Amino acid sequence: MVTKAEKKKATRFELKTPKGTKDWEGKDMVIRDKIFSTITDVFKRHGAVTIDTPVFELKEILSGKYGEDSKLIYDLADQGGEICSLRYDLTVPFARWLAMNRDCQTIKRYHIAKVYRRDQPAMTKGRMREFYQCDFDIAGVYDPMLPDAEIVRIVTEVFEGLGWRGRYTIKLNHRKILDGIFEVCGVPSDKIRTISSAVDKLDKLPWAEVRKEMTEEKGLAEEVADKIGEYVVQKGQKDLLAKLQADEKLMANESMKAGLADMDLLFTYLEAFDALENVSFDLSLARGLDYYTGVIYEIVTEGSAPNSEPLATVSVAPAAPPKPSKKPSSGKSAVDFDEDRSSDPSVGVGSVAAGGRYDNLVGMFSGKTQIPCVGISFGVDRIFSVTKARMAEDNAEQVRNNETEVFVMAFGGKGFTGLLKERLSICTTLWEAGIKTEFLYKVKPKLPNQFNAAEKNGCPLCVVIGEDEMAAGKVKIKEMGLRDGHPEKEGVLVDLKDLVSEVRTRISRKSKLDEMVKQAEGLRVVGGIRGEPEVAAIAASGSAETPDAESASAATTESAKPVSDDAVPDTEKPAEESLHSQETIGAIPAS
Repeated sequence: MVTKAEKKKATRFELKTPKGTKDWEGKDMVIRDKIFSTITDVFKRHGAVTIDTPVFELKEILSGKYGEDSKLIYDLADQGGEICSLRYDLTVPFARWLAMNRDCQTIKRYHIAKVYRRDQPAMTKGRMREFYQCDFDIAGVYDPMLPDAEIVRIVTEVFEGLGWRGRYTIKLNHRKILDGIFEVCGVPSDKIRTISSAVDKLDKLPWAEVRKEMTEEKGLAEEVADKIGEYVVQKGQKDLLAKLQADEKLMANESMKAGLADMDLLFTYLEAFDALENVSFDLSLARGLDYYTGVIYEIVTEGSAPNSEPLATVSVAPAAPPKPSKKPSSGKSAVDFDEDRSSDPSVGVGSVAAGGRYDNLVGMFSGKTQIPCVGISFGVDRIFSVTKARMAEDNAEQVRNNETEVFVMAFGGKGFTGLLKERLSICTTLWEAGIKTEFLYKVKPKLPNQFNAAEKNGCPLCVVIGEDEMAAGKVKIKEMGLRDGHPEKEGVLVDLKDLVSEVRTRISRKSKLDEMVKQAEGLRVVGGIRGEPEVAAIAASGSAETPDAESASAATTESAKPVSDDAVPDTEKPAEESLHSQETIGAIPAS
């Protein structure tokens, strides 16, 4: 017989998510969804189609593809004769898919899904064990470097669309250039991949530690390591390319010669694509994955490297203090591998996107058939971490929880019935017109409660009905956040039959004003607007006429100048900002 104490003990457990994972909700979901939509729009703009693959693969499919990182793969228990593992990335499953679908020899494919790695977590820096990747890959035989150049153009469009202008770097290198450097420096052929993995750590460790790993752990001669060190510290663009091409010793190596020829073509195409501004040809970039065969990419920003001030000091989300490990120390380190290292300054966000060319991966599965591929993978959770940290720095918290455009409400005096059926009918009319609409789930709601519900989520418009107005076939449209004294502050009466067109007109005008304000700040996706009182006043006032191009241009030009609050006439200052007026001038657009 089970005692009460035993039963209580059996049912007791800690309610939490597994280490390296988190629940997503509220404004974080809004920001993440905006990142997804920005990336997806770019993928579709470049002609990609999407596929989906299982979240777990046969273990043998994933084995031997990730170099030293293979130890991070989650293996599953035998559930009936097949040994499986959770997918580590989306690239190897895509190669397996191509090998199985032999009729498909060319494809532009994108895939957005979760992947799993048993890495040491740093949650607020986007280093998680379950996270989203957004992949874009071009498969097929094409003229050299054309797909590779389009990948860089796609990267540029994504980060410009996210509002990261001037705040990211696209690091480029070529696996054949790295191999050429190693061969010229005297690295034995059987050590090239393992030395490449060591070089790949230069973004996290100083050269002295990487050199120590090469010589003491991997047995490379010290003079060979020193020769490698002379090359891998170099970076540039066409200037570095010209310098390497002028090195006779390097140009005598066939691998190096082929890699430099590819990079020469790549720079030519990137110039035509207008995608060179943020590019850095970086010889330290190695990418430790075994399947890369050509050009390799890595996108970094502030906070990517350890000890980066902006993201090391700004907490993205409250993190519980790490609990002391119950595991005995091994003697080498007292650090628990499962411990969250969000507050550790030696851990950076890492790259926010990465990829490269992998011409032989499909052939590993299909035997004779080789399908050359090149692609890029965006780490959404790391992009989110950077975005959230920048919002915290700018004190920009004006993010709406939903995209509701209209809140339908009713008011009345003594004997007020709530006009519930009328509210439901108006909501139905707006829904059928594709307008995002809500109402309060009360039969006889109080007007202040309805306004509070609309204001809570920053709803831009309210449709207010009363018994007299309904009897006359009219409703009142009220724009939220207008300044005191504005002619439409109390709302505008319109015919009920014209409601949809009137609402659409106001939504369209607000969208144009939001876009103008966003452009004035440099196409920022999130964050408040600073130093633009004229533009903010226009947005907050909701003027009946949308500014023309000339006046909008003048406003944005003037906004670049520092303007003190005293210099702005009282009539042009925005009204006291509540949630809805803040949303009008600073947050992710509602539609």
